[in-house]
Amino acid sequence: MITINNLSIQYGEKDLFKNISCRINSRDRIGLVGVNGAGKSTLLKIFAGVTEMEDGVVAFSRHATCGYLPQEITGIEQGETLYQAAESAFSHLLEKQQELDALNKRLATTSVSSSELEDLLKLQGELQHELDHSDIFQMQAKIEKILMGLGFKQQDFTRDCHSFSGGWLMRLMLAKQLLASPSFLFLDEPTNHLDLETLTWLEDFLSSYPGALIIVSHDRSFLDNMTNLTWELSLGNLNVYKGNYSSYVQEKEERLQIQRAAYANQQAKIDQTKRFVERFRAKSTKAKQVQSRIKQLEKMDLIELEDSEHHISFRFPPAPASGKLAITVDDLCKSYGKLLVFDKINFELQRGDKLAIVGVNGAGKSTLVKIIAGIESITSGSIRPGHNVSLSYFGQHQAQELSPQYTVLETLTHVEAEKTISQTRSLLGAFLFRGEDVDKKVQVLSGGEKSRLALAKMIATPANLLVMDEPTNHLDMMSQEILQDALAQYDGSIIIVSHNRFFLDHFINKVLEIKDGAATIYEGNISRYLEKVSEEKALKKQQSAATAENIQSQGDTDSKETIKSKGKKSRQEQARIRQEKGKLLKPFLKVIKESEQQIEELETQKSELETLLADPELYKDQEAFAAKNKQYAQVDRRLGRCYQKWEEAQEKVEDIEAQYAQ
Repeated sequence: MITINNLSIQYGEKDLFKNISCRINSRDRIGLVGVNGAGKSTLLKIFAGVTEMEDGVVAFSRHATCGYLPQEITGIEQGETLYQAAESAFSHLLEKQQELDALNKRLATTSVSSSELEDLLKLQGELQHELDHSDIFQMQAKIEKILMGLGFKQQDFTRDCHSFSGGWLMRLMLAKQLLASPSFLFLDEPTNHLDLETLTWLEDFLSSYPGALIIVSHDRSFLDNMTNLTWELSLGNLNVYKGNYSSYVQEKEERLQIQRAAYANQQAKIDQTKRFVERFRAKSTKAKQVQSRIKQLEKMDLIELEDSEHHISFRFPPAPASGKLAITVDDLCKSYGKLLVFDKINFELQRGDKLAIVGVNGAGKSTLVKIIAGIESITSGSIRPGHNVSLSYFGQHQAQELSPQYTVLETLTHVEAEKTISQTRSLLGAFLFRGEDVDKKVQVLSGGEKSRLALAKMIATPANLLVMDEPTNHLDMMSQEILQDALAQYDGSIIIVSHNRFFLDHFINKVLEIKDGAATIYEGNISRYLEKVSEEKALKKQQSAATAENIQSQGDTDSKETIKSKGKKSRQEQARIRQEKGKLLKPFLKVIKESEQQIEELETQKSELETLLADPELYKDQEAFAAKNKQYAQVDRRLGRCYQKWEEAQEKVEDIEAQYAQ
C-alpha cells in the first residue's frame, strides 16, 4: 500500500495540488486523468519515489516496490545490446548471485573455529533461499517472451540499443518495467509508440499483472480495458470515480450538472449581494447591513468551473470542390535497396471517404502516407490524385519546419489571414494554446507543443484531402474529442495513421491493413475491422476442420479404388506431418531427456551432500567442510540451470504439439 497525506504544491499563484490525500492498494487498477498541466506526471513521480517529498507526505508499505515508465528515454547505457539492457531488470538478483558466489569462496577459506562462521552460514542460507524463490532461473525465457511480445525479433537481441529508433527504445523501457514486475507499476503514456497488434498483447499481459497499475494515457480504449478506478486531477483537487474511463465520463457529467447549478446559484447570489452593497453603501441607516454583506462575500468559498466547462470547438473550413475520385493508388511498390517495404498496393479513395492505415510498426504505414504526400519517392507503380484535389499533410517532422521567429498566433495568422483573431484563438485553444500561450515564440516551445501547433497549422490550411500521421500523440482527451468531432464533420477525404482505436472509430469508414508487404481494404471502422480479422481467423479454423471432415465423409462414399488412393495419399501426408513434427520436436526432446538424467544425478548428489554437511564431525575438518560446502553450492546452481533448461524445452514441445493439434 502507498498513501499520500495532505500533499500541496504551488507554482507561483497556481495550486497544482491542494491538500491531496489518497491511497493505492496492492491490486488497484487506476486511470489517472486530467487536462494537460493538471499534474498527472508529477503525481506519478511522487508516488514512484522519483520526486522526493517531505517526511510524512508519502508512506510506503514495508515490502512495496515501485516501477515507473516516463515519457522520455532514460536509463539506456552506451554499448549495451538489447538483451543486456533487458537483463538489467534482474540486476538485483544477478548481484545476489554474485554475492553468493563470493560468500561461498569466503566460506571455503574460513576456519571452522572462526567466530564469524555461523553468521556466514546464516547469510549463505538466506541468499540461497532468496534466489531459489526468485525468477532468476526463468530469466531468459521471460526476457524473450516480453521482448518478442512488444514486437522485437530474435535477431534484434544482439543489436546495440542505440541503433534503435526512439519509439523502439521506449518499448525497451516498457519491457524492463514488465520484467522487473514491481508491486506498484506507474505507466506514463505507455501506448504512444505501440501498434494495434502490440497494444493488444500488452492489454492481455497487463490483465493478469499481479501488482497495482496506475496509468496515464490519452488512449480511451486502453483505459477502458485496463482500469476499474479513475482518479481525476482538476483545479488542484483529486476526485475519485469508481469504474473505467467511460464510467467516469458518464458520472462526471452528472456531477457537472450539479456543479453548474450550484455555480449559477452562487453567481446569482453574488450579483444580488453586490447590487445591495452598491445601492445602500452611502446610506448610514444600512451601514451595518452593507458591512455584513461585504463580509459574506469575503468569506464565501467560490465554486470554480473545471477546464472542461470552458467549451472549445472548431470546424474545418469547407473543403474546396473536387471530382468524385480523391486519389487512386496502382501497383505501388516501395523498397530501400534490397529491403522491400510493400509490394503492389492498390486502392481508390472516393470524395468524403475517411481511411485509416493500420499494421505493425515497420510495416510501412508512415512510408505510405509520406509517398502520398509527395515526401517519399516511389520505387514503382503510380499515385493519381483526383480532379482539383488539394492535399494537406501532417507528420511529426512538420514541427521542425515551423518558423522559430513567429509567435504561435502569428504562425496561424500567416496560414489563413481571412480568419478573425477570435476564430484563430478558438482553433489554438482546441490544441491547448490558451491565454498568453498564443504569444509564445515558436523557438521556446517544447517538442509536444510544436507538434500541436503544426497540426493546427495543417488544419487551418484549406484542403480537400487530409493526410495525417499520428495526430493525437500530444493531445489530451478533450483536444482529441474536439479534433475527432471536427474530422467527423469534415466534408473532404482523410487518410490517417493512428493506433488510437476510440478516436478513429468515430469518423473512419475504411481501413487499409498493411501486412507482410501486402495491403487489404476493410469496409467499416476500426471496431468492425478488428471483428472481421477475428472472424477470418475463426473461419480459417472452421474451414480446416470442415476440410478434414469432408475428406472423411468423401472417403465413405468413394469407390474402393478412390478410397485406397486417398488413403494412401492421406497416410503419406500424415507420415510427412509426423516426420516434420518429429524433426521439430527432436532437439527439444533430447534436451528434456538429458536434463532429466542430469536432474536425477544432481538430486542424488545434493541429497548426499546435505547428509554430509549435517554431520557435526565434518565441521572439525576445516578444509573438508569448505570443499563440501563449495561442491554443494555448485551442485545446487547446476540443478537450477537444469530445471530451467527442462522447463524451457518442455514449453517448446507443448507449443509444437499444440500447433500440430490445430
